[in-house]
Amino acid sequence: MSTHQAVHVQSAGAALKLVDVETTSPPRDHVRLAVSACGICGTDRAFISGAFPNMAWPLTPGHEIAGTIAELGADVDNYVVGDRVAVGWFGGHCGKCIPCRKGDFIHCQNLQVPSWQYPGGYAESVTVPANALARIPDELSLAEAAPMGCAGVTTYHALRESRAVPGDRVAVLGIGGLGHLGVQFARAMGFETIAIARGPDKSEDARALGAHGYIDSTAGDVSDALRGLGGVSVVLGTVGSATAMAETVGGLLPHGELIAIGVSADPLPISPMQLITPGLSVTGHASGTARDIEETMQFAVQSGVRARIQERPLDQVADAYAAMEQGRARYRIVLMV
Repeated sequence: MSTHQAVHVQSAGAALKLVDVETTSPPRDHVRLAVSACGICGTDRAFISGAFPNMAWPLTPGHEIAGTIAELGADVDNYVVGDRVAVGWFGGHCGKCIPCRKGDFIHCQNLQVPSWQYPGGYAESVTVPANALARIPDELSLAEAAPMGCAGVTTYHALRESRAVPGDRVAVLGIGGLGHLGVQFARAMGFETIAIARGPDKSEDARALGAHGYIDSTAGDVSDALRGLGGVSVVLGTVGSATAMAETVGGLLPHGELIAIGVSADPLPISPMQLITPGLSVTGHASGTARDIEETMQFAVQSGVRARIQERPLDQVADAYAAMEQGRARYRIVLMV
């Protein structure tokens, strides 16, 4: 029997342990990947703590996967063994539900998310639906490609789907795994980019990433600071804090837009009056499809945007995950297999 190593979390909140598991051939319309790299995303915390419904244990986390195709299932004829591919939060769609029939695959009612609906990428091998695969450009390493499957596509796709046009002023709330990419993409897309984070210590990093300006959210009212700059067309909320997102709304220009991509279960403390008078919108944005991931990577190649990563071997997963949890990642830890 062939086996590979994978991380198991036996129950909600349990330790991450590396174990040997059976390696099986992929079923129809699936492929098996030899994993080379997997990013550690903040949302992995919710999986490991058991915060999502209908979870199965033991859990193998990881939804920022990059590797090469090791084995093809039946009827997969558009890939070959050895192809370099990425898989992100979008881990496959059913093609049968109403959103899928409308071409809205990211909102598939049976969306497959690695680590939720099937074992994720903290492993040497993972089997995924073929419609989840995004081809990796030659110019990106596998380690560079991995974060593009979630952090990259979520920030890039949210910005390009926003109302902002080149020359507009856009704020990125938070400079972490998502936000450090959001700042780079916003600058590369032609927006006057304002970074917002806690404390003065991230100012230098924000400007190195491409921000034209920086607001320390601990130094005063964030909305006042944004208005002092002339207001912003869009706030990209990358932090997992509903309160921090709401504190930016007063800095939006008329018809401005708060785009929430940071995950929080808390309600947004925003009143209808705040929205009605200036005609503001609050939008939730959910990642992107395999094709969106490909376009994100292509834009990254063209523009020079890259995730700032810290590579750690798979057998150091517990320490690497702890570094993410404790806010020590600068800015994306990538497990290397």
